Amino acid sequence: MTNVAYGILWILARAIGKIWFRYQVLGQIPGTGGLLVAANHASYLDIPLLGCGMKRRAWYLGRSDLFPVPVLNGVLRSLGWIPVRMGRLDREAFGKAISLIRAGEVVVIFPEGGRSRDGHLRPPKAGIGVIVSQTGCPVVPAYLKGTFDVLPTGARWPRRRQVTVRFGAPIAFATGERKEKAETKRFYEQVSRTVIEQIAALGEVPPPTGKDNGKDDQAHAAPKGPIVDARNAE
Repeated sequence: MTNVAYGILWILARAIGKIWFRYQVLGQIPGTGGLLVAANHASYLDIPLLGCGMKRRAWYLGRSDLFPVPVLNGVLRSLGWIPVRMGRLDREAFGKAISLIRAGEVVVIFPEGGRSRDGHLRPPKAGIGVIVSQTGCPVVPAYLKGTFDVLPTGARWPRRRQVTVRFGAPIAFATGERKEKAETKRFYEQVSRTVIEQIAALGEVPPPTGKDNGKDDQAHAAPKGPIVDARNAE
């Protein structure tokens, strides 16, 4: 999809948000450079309402089984959806994300690995650490307030509630070479835990306790071997 078409949709989504959801944006992402935006995820409306809060085009990592209709699937891909296969680390999808970031683009990831069923933050997956390790990119935390109230799990129609998107300051991580598997795993956990705590702070909500149990979504699990060279993933 061309940048012109994307821009038109951006304006339309923002206008609907302003009129219907009293939409407001606090903070902003850097204007240049490859980066990850990491946000909480509680509603199907998170992607469009997060996207129209950024003045740069973004790509979004999301579950591949959400949109099984081929035509819709193709349209969403053109809009920036990167489908992630479930059950393991999807090297193709993560390679695509890494390639985009290396090219100076913005990629959005939901560290929880899926929508929250009750609106509360869930323990994060390790996938965000994989991308940071491979790219050394900064991570911008973001919190979407109100989207769960607008369209919670199981709801058919959105309700008229206020939605606020708040962006935090970019987080930089030291990504030096790690040879030991245990050391690499600790780095992934450090990244995911730091990011989810910053997201919680932005929303003024408690951070999730405990670790990811891996039952809901293994797509963001830590890889068992080195990820493929993302420059060849597209």
